[in-house]
Amino acid sequence: MRTLAFLALGLTACSAVTRNDSVADGWQDDFATRLKAQALLQTFNADLLSHASATLTLERWCGLHHLANDAHITAHLLREVEKMPTAEQRRDLKVDAAEPVKYRRVQLVCGQHILSEADNWYVPARLTASMNRQLEETDTPFGRAVKELNFRRETIAAKVLWPALAEGWEMQPVPTDKHGRLDIPSHVLEHRAILYTQDNLPFSEVVETYTRDIFSFPLTSPTKPAR
Repeated sequence: MRTLAFLALGLTACSAVTRNDSVADGWQDDFATRLKAQALLQTFNADLLSHASATLTLERWCGLHHLANDAHITAHLLREVEKMPTAEQRRDLKVDAAEPVKYRRVQLVCGQHILSEADNWYVPARLTASMNRQLEETDTPFGRAVKELNFRRETIAAKVLWPALAEGWEMQPVPTDKHGRLDIPSHVLEHRAILYTQDNLPFSEVVETYTRDIFSFPLTSPTKPAR
């Protein structure tokens, strides 16, 4: 039964990706659209960097861009995946080799859109029993499960995986030709961060990879002024 449940979960996730494999209306491969995509990605990145909870940031983004009728983030927990913490991650978390560190992988979803995939290593001894139970037994997003810690987030790496405009674009003539739909890769941004308690004790390290579904809303063209 557990195997069947896992297969069903995998099929659900694949179905969500398949349904949103192409970009929404209005995303044409031209300079103006790429400029908008670049600005949107920078705005999204800055929003993530300035807030402790990626879950709440995704919910705000989902609501602002009408990605779902209910702008609520849910987590698809992938239970059959396991990654041991590296020696560097144990140093980041300030734990020795004997301290248990648990791993959790989830897809954060808004409606039918998988907005991010997160790998999370956390120290269960630094969480409450209720928090650990939620993380082990439910699909609750990590940030929501540990919200009562009033944690802070320190981003230690942020990498743009898809530059919508090539380096040096501002020094080149503005192109005017169009080439159909804009081809956005599956992953556009990656963050690595450490979460700290109010006592400045690290309890979690997370690697979040954000998908092209953050752009899954129709892009309207500017209206022409009346003559």
